[in-house]
Amino acid sequence: MLLAAATVPAADQAPSASTADTSELREILITAPEPRYVAPTRRDRIGRIWAPVFINGQGPFRMALDTGSTRSTVRAEVAATLGIIPNPDESVRIRGVTGTSVVPTMRVQSMIVGDMALSSQRLPIILDPLGGADGILGNEGLRDKRIYIDFLNDFITIRLSRSEPAPEGFLTLPFEYGKGDVPIVEARLGRIPVKAIISTGGEMTLANLAARDALLRQRKQEASVETITDVTETSLTAEGYRTPPISLGDAIRISTPRMTFSDLAVFESWGMTSEPTIMIGMDAIGLLDTLIIDYRRAELQILMRANTPRALF
Repeated sequence: MLLAAATVPAADQAPSASTADTSELREILITAPEPRYVAPTRRDRIGRIWAPVFINGQGPFRMALDTGSTRSTVRAEVAATLGIIPNPDESVRIRGVTGTSVVPTMRVQSMIVGDMALSSQRLPIILDPLGGADGILGNEGLRDKRIYIDFLNDFITIRLSRSEPAPEGFLTLPFEYGKGDVPIVEARLGRIPVKAIISTGGEMTLANLAARDALLRQRKQEASVETITDVTETSLTAEGYRTPPISLGDAIRISTPRMTFSDLAVFESWGMTSEPTIMIGMDAIGLLDTLIIDYRRAELQILMRANTPRALF
C-alpha cells in the first residue's frame, strides 16, 4: 500500500534507454524460486500478485501489484540493474499505511506490462516492497484496463478493457473510485455497513477506528495488541478483535475470525476516518479462484474456488 508522494525539490533527467517492444510481452517467463506471478509470503503464505514489468526496455522485473497504491516504486537493485544513479536531491515523501518517509527517486523513460505503458516516470526507491518483490506496481494507468488474476494457475494479464461482461459462473460486484482511484465496494461487517477498499498489496484485512467502535457497540470484548509495519518502515500499535464475516453483495461472505483495527494514516489520507471502513487484503483475496478487476466497467468479477462454499469466500 503506497499513496501519492509529495515532492521534495528539483530535477535531473536520468539517462535514456530504449523502449520495450510490446509485441514481446504476451508470453513472459520469469525464473524464480517462487511462482512467477503469485508468490507466497514467508510469514503467512499469502498469495502475492506478481506482475512482469519492463522498465526502459529491460526486464522483466517482478513487481507486486497493489490496487491500493497510487504510485509505483522500485528497489535500489532495480536502479543498479538499469545503470541509473538515484538523485538524492530529487526526493519525495511517500505515504504508506502507517506513516510517511522521504526517499530518493529515479527517472525512467518507460514502464510496460501487458497493455499498460507509462512514459517518463519518476519512481521512488524503497527498501522492501512487499515481500521481496522488485517493486510495487501501483494503479497509475489502470483506468481503462482489465486485470485478470488466476490464482490457481499462477497467471496474470493486464490489458485494455473492452467492457466485457463477466464470464459464465462469475459473481459481479460494482465498485466506486475512491481518492487516488482505489476501488471501493459497499459491504457489511456482520450487520455494520462499511466501505471496503480492495487492496491486493495488503497482507491482512485492516479496519479503521469507526468500524471498531461500531463493532464494540454490538459486542464488548477485550482487544489483543498488534503491530503494523508498512513499506515506509513505520510501525504502529493496533488492536485485534474477533469479528463477524464480511459480506460483499448477497452471495459472498469473507470469513474473518479476527481483524486488526487502527487509526491508520492511509484512512486519514483518503478522508475515510468518520465512517466504518475496512481494507480487504490478501488474506481474503488470495482465497479466490479468479479475480478480474475491470476498471473501465468499475466492476469486480469473481470466480469462487470449486471446493469453497460461497458463504465462506
